[in-house]
Amino acid sequence: MKRMLILTAGSQKIGDEVSEAFLYPVAHRLLQHCDAILRIPGPSQGADNDVCIGKEQGLRIYTELQQIPSINN
Repeated sequence: MKRMLILTAGSQKIGDEVSEAFLYPVAHRLLQHCDAILRIPGPSQGADNDVCIGKEQGLRIYTELQQIPSINN
């Protein structure tokens, strides 16, 4: 979802002016509406920052899909 938003805003690549001004603030606002974060493997300062913010907000942080509880209707 972030990628689609940033391209719509006019970013050409991660780290450009539009990306820096738009991507992280939007991601941080979206976190206010989340119950949890799935942090997939790989280096990402932005994702690491999202995890820190999520922890501050009391969100559950998962690092594997198997950790996420299933919901039975």
